[in-house]
Formats: sequence, structure tokens, C-alpha cells
Amino acid sequence: MIEIPVFTLDAFTNLPFKGNPAAICPLVHELTDDLYQKIAAEMNLSETAFITRINPSDCFTTGSRFRLRWFTPTTEVNLCGHATLASAAVLFQYKKNVNPVLVFETRSGDLTVTQQGEGYVMDFPLNSPTQENPSEFRDIIKAAVGNHPVEEVYLSSNTKKLLVRLDDSCDSSVLTSLKVDPIALQRSERSGRVTGLILTMKGSPDCQPGYDFYSRYFAPWNGIPEDPVTGSAHTVLAAYWSEKLGKKKMLAYQCSSRGGELELEVRDDGRVNIAGQAVTVLQGTITV
Repeated sequence: MIEIPVFTLDAFTNLPFKGNPAAICPLVHELTDDLYQKIAAEMNLSETAFITRINPSDCFTTGSRFRLRWFTPTTEVNLCGHATLASAAVLFQYKKNVNPVLVFETRSGDLTVTQQGEGYVMDFPLNSPTQENPSEFRDIIKAAVGNHPVEEVYLSSNTKKLLVRLDDSCDSSVLTSLKVDPIALQRSERSGRVTGLILTMKGSPDCQPGYDFYSRYFAPWNGIPEDPVTGSAHTVLAAYWSEKLGKKKMLAYQCSSRGGELELEVRDDGRVNIAGQAVTVLQGTITV
């Protein structure tokens, strides 16, 4: 019988039951891929993350480099922001890690997380999307936004995230009130080109707290009907909106029912800093 510690943290928020929950399991020994997937299905959150030591002589308190893997209830994914943030928070807060910066080896290369005030800053790849003809994605757009006017459509081919920007004439309530059917969405796109849909619109920088843009994110293709707050989607959104707004630093709000806030800084080296906070709502043990 194996006992595995598990923490559930809400990321990109400082309030419990807001932001995006992730289950984090720091492991002394690697498990099988099958067991990782079963645990993620059991936790039934958009992501369950597993932290393992790279150097067996390291411990979670003194080590600065760890391996990190992310699983949805149905599959392993290449990049996840909120579970990376939550993983760092577990190491800093509960394992009392002594390093100022942690490095996670992942499917998306090395990702670093630094403590900053009450929160954490993640160094992530920037995934610039390319403009597409909306008619090529007519079915998925119709399934997502109905007859609401669309400004433009972009695709990040390496992340398979489709970005659909609502027309500037739309009020933010249009985005928040959309009822997106995940089954209809999944049926509308079966080519394999898209595994995640970003809906976005220009923000209200003149109104406090001054969000530069809003978004929602749907990934039923990966077993996530709607993700509450999505770091990986913001690697695409940051690239898109930085160019459109002519800004390097932006404040973003993902307006799911839980809601979450992300601070973004597009860097000159082609990467993006994503900052946010995290709060713990559960600590326990998984017995398998």
C-alpha cells in the first residue's frame, strides 16, 4: 500500500473557491503512467500535478530542480500554468524550500518559478498565434458564440489552441453569459487541429482594476469542459494582446464562474512572465 500526500490549491487567486483548483502530489518515488492517470481521474480536477526529485540525494526542502508532469482526468498535457503555480506554492509553503527560484523539468522544457511578495512569477514560453480565415472554423465558432460578432480568429498551431476574439462592440457581459455546450463544441471540431478554444475580448483598462483583456477557455477534447483560469492559454493570449495593444505588461481576467487574475509581462527574449497567487483548500493522503 502506498500513501501519497496531496494538496489542493486554488491558483490565480487569493480567495478559496475562486481561481483554478489543482491537485499537487509531491512524490518520493516515480509511479507508473497508468497510476498517474488513475489518480488524476479520481481527483477529477482540470489538472493533477506530480512533482518528483531528479537527484535522489535532494529533498523537497533543499532541492532546486524537480520533474513536473500534469494530467487532466483523461490525458497528460504538455503545459499547465495553474498547476505549476500551485506546485511551487506547495514546495515553498509546505516543504519550506530554501531556494529563491525553483526549476521544473517538463514536456515544455525548463520552467522557473520565483517567489514575489505574496505570489509567484512563472517563466513560460510565449506561443504566438497566426491569423486564420474564420470560415475555416465556422462550425466551432458557431457552437461557441452563436450569432455574436467576431473580430478575428487566430490559431496557435503548436499548442492547438484556437483564439476567437469577440467584436469590440460586445459588452463583457456577452462573454461571461455565454453558455457553451462542451459536447457540441467537441463535435464541431474533429480535425485534430484544435484541442482548446480561447474566447477573448478587449478589456476595460480605464475601469478599476484595469484589465487589458478578458477571456474564457474550453478544452472538452482533453476532458475539460471549461477551465476556470488557464496559464497555458495566456501564453497565446499574451502574445496576441501584446501586439494588438502595443503593451508588454498586461493585467488579464479570465471570467469563468470562479474567475481569476493574471499579471503578464512579455519579455524581449520571446518568453512571458505569468504571475499570480495561490491558496490551499485541502491537504490529505491518497492511499493506493
